[in-house]
Amino acid sequence: MDFEASTSPRFFVLTEGATRSHYDVDVDPVEPVSLGDAPCCPQCGGFVGMLPWLPPYRVELELHGEELGDFISAPGYEWLISERVAEAFRAEGLTGLEGFHPVEVLRVKCMRKRPRKPLTVPRYHVVWPCFSRAAVDLVLNRVRTVEPLTCLECRVAGINAINGFVLEPGTWGGEDIFRPRGMPGTIVVSERFKDFVEKHGFTNVVLTPTEQYVWDPSNLGPAPLPVA
Repeated sequence: MDFEASTSPRFFVLTEGATRSHYDVDVDPVEPVSLGDAPCCPQCGGFVGMLPWLPPYRVELELHGEELGDFISAPGYEWLISERVAEAFRAEGLTGLEGFHPVEVLRVKCMRKRPRKPLTVPRYHVVWPCFSRAAVDLVLNRVRTVEPLTCLECRVAGINAINGFVLEPGTWGGEDIFRPRGMPGTIVVSERFKDFVEKHGFTNVVLTPTEQYVWDPSNLGPAPLPVA
């Protein structure tokens, strides 16, 4: 993926490990489940996110892989992180995660035959990446939208395909993990967060440079760059 300008500092898209991988697991919130109000843009009033999951957090886990990882994507914008991720995140002063509410795991249902060894169930916390002032660059991104952009504050227009993107210089506030304006459904992390994950060997997380990140289910291809 070629861009006319490089991003500095570097950013990465955080996603969960591949389906049917060693750490593949589904999260099923246990009823009753409470939801809050969806966040709205302060300028246009449009929705910029999904309904947040509210405590208490009680779940059942459906394990398709071999063991439970440190990161597990939950419904909505929430994630489950293991106790060791939570402790290291706080100890090293990283920023951008909110919540840190304890999770009660009621049951783990194993969906495949595993080697005969005890299954370790970590203590998990519910967290969610903050909404940041960082914004997707309107000129250099290769994102195809459902409709033309109408609000320069939230920059939400619905997304059909992503074939790489960069952030607009000067908009990032220094968070280590966040959701940028224009792409609230995507988790972006700093290079410091990438180093943090690699240093501790945290599992079930994939980090892809934003310029190389592709989500294009209909094979639409990248949006054309503007002609100089």
